Amino acid sequence: MEGKINQYNLNYKKFSKELENNFHFAATKLKAGNSFFFTRLQYNSGDWNTDQRMPSNLLNSVVEYTTIPVDTKENVVPLGSDELFNAPFCYLSGHKLVEFDQKEKANFKKYVENGGFIFVDDCNHDIDGLFAKSFEAEMIEIFGDKALKKIPNNHKIYNCFFEFEDGPPNTSVELNGWGDDLVHDYLKAIEVDGRICVLYSNKDYGCEWDYDHRNKRWMARDNTRFGINIILYALTA
Repeated sequence: MEGKINQYNLNYKKFSKELENNFHFAATKLKAGNSFFFTRLQYNSGDWNTDQRMPSNLLNSVVEYTTIPVDTKENVVPLGSDELFNAPFCYLSGHKLVEFDQKEKANFKKYVENGGFIFVDDCNHDIDGLFAKSFEAEMIEIFGDKALKKIPNNHKIYNCFFEFEDGPPNTSVELNGWGDDLVHDYLKAIEVDGRICVLYSNKDYGCEWDYDHRNKRWMARDNTRFGINIILYALTA
């Protein structure tokens, strides 16, 4: 489940540092000459500022594995701010209540329907927890009750850079019985024109990736590889 390397994959050939003849970074949602930056969404309810080491660790992996130019500073943007529309990739998480105000709802909808990408991660790892229940209720209100669906485990997001043959990789919180004590073998998403624009996880990847990047050398397997897939999908799909 750590993510196999497939050197025939087009994104892997284009962006991998392991290949000698890398293509120039192009044809993504980044503006010409700009670096990729990680944007965390701040919302007025709940606790949005979770897993504070995760962004720097994931960005370190982008630098380590790919040729994508990276701004290593985390960008925090209020969901109700129009600054949101400058971000190629956004992250939203928490443990508590998600209750968007009207401006936050409007911005969320406009952003994703105009090509944006938001990765939403349930830090409770609990499909019956407050974050999961309230976030899913928000998605129903904004997009309708059939918009958020399970995605198949052969979806492009599982092979757009590294290959995950069985779908989403498990997290240690799942295997250790944290939260709902379930190992979720799927992710959910909202799609616009066949493209994922909201990727939703109850697997708590934020906690899984929340360690100092300098400690990665002690790990038996790199658990951030799926994060690279999420970012590459967001930029190229």
